[in-house]
Amino acid sequence: MNTNRHLSKTVGGLLSATLLAVMPLSALANGQAPFAKDKGWAPPVGDAPHGRLLIDRLEYAAGDNEDSVNLDFKAWYGGDYNRVWLEGEAENVVSGGSGGAIENLDLLYGRLISPYWSVQAGVGYQLEYGPGPNHDRGYAVLGLQGLAPYWFEVNTNLRVSEDGDAWADFETEYDFLLTQKLVLQPRFSTKVAFDEVKEFGVGQGINNVKIGLRLRYEIKREFAPYIGVSWNKKLGDTADLVKAEGGDASDFRLLGGVRMWF
Repeated sequence: MNTNRHLSKTVGGLLSATLLAVMPLSALANGQAPFAKDKGWAPPVGDAPHGRLLIDRLEYAAGDNEDSVNLDFKAWYGGDYNRVWLEGEAENVVSGGSGGAIENLDLLYGRLISPYWSVQAGVGYQLEYGPGPNHDRGYAVLGLQGLAPYWFEVNTNLRVSEDGDAWADFETEYDFLLTQKLVLQPRFSTKVAFDEVKEFGVGQGINNVKIGLRLRYEIKREFAPYIGVSWNKKLGDTADLVKAEGGDASDFRLLGGVRMWF
């Protein structure tokens, strides 16, 4: 009996979480929080404008062949239902080579479609510079971000360039609270290209898998230094393009950086 009762509660909890994740847009469009009207609760969220800048990663990455400084940030302004986002990810080689890349710089409009998920759409820019000629391109982007069951943060995007090249990326991460201040964060990301673009070293198919592990200490919630490791493995046609240029398809790095928000 105890086992059946526990199983019933678990299934009920999972069903509730699933319903929350797929609530229709109409309730939000009417300015109501999900279930607020039926239950008579006050809406827990609103649309009063406010903003935040999160520097998720500002780090020095030391590898076997080269070292780089990496930046990953998100800034937004708006309410809980409608927001404008500016997101970017960049890498600059500082030792063992030269050059770098703005992997993405996106200007997006975001709309909440359920308590845990929002859709984003907008435009973006990508640049790879030195050594050799620079390459850049603009693109349109459609994305989805939010919290999956068990509190996994998910961010996935489909991008189509001005030349018609298309690719998609997926990233997920999770925060393990080891103590009130010590947090272990694993991160997984991958990219899939639907077209080969040699100027950017991109082959058709799955481009790579990247796994990171960062241990941060929150001196305060707004400022947290961290250490960690990352491993990036190029795959398929992309790996062949890297090897043809004399590069290594696998890259392991030690990390040290800071996470902060304002």
